[in-house]
Amino acid sequence: MIVKQLEDLIGTDGEVKGETWTSRRLLLKKDNVGFSMHDTIIKAGTTTTMWYKNHIEAVYCVEGEGEVEELETGKVHPIKDGTLYCLNNHDRHQLRAKTDMRMICVFNPPCTGRETHDEDGAYPLLED
Repeated sequence: MIVKQLEDLIGTDGEVKGETWTSRRLLLKKDNVGFSMHDTIIKAGTTTTMWYKNHIEAVYCVEGEGEVEELETGKVHPIKDGTLYCLNNHDRHQLRAKTDMRMICVFNPPCTGRETHDEDGAYPLLED
């Protein structure tokens, strides 16, 4: 059994920060569960363009408000507490936060914990 406390990750290498987000990596590839799970804060007033070419990501909003746009179609989906979206087609998307948004994110294949977005907004596939 794996048991972790979010407070134990804050301020460690388990907390990774980007310009528009902070990701606390709860489960990673090294945990050998077949996916990774991140508790991510998207900063209010920011726009982040992402394209997970190498991962399927499911995102569940537990706090805040914003929207996600499918860049291929231009379709915009509102996000609020209780909204789930899944990038099951490696969708290029843009996330816009009206308020700070707290998102629980699951990645398959699992992330190692060292990933940051590349020029396309993707996480590269990294080995341990």
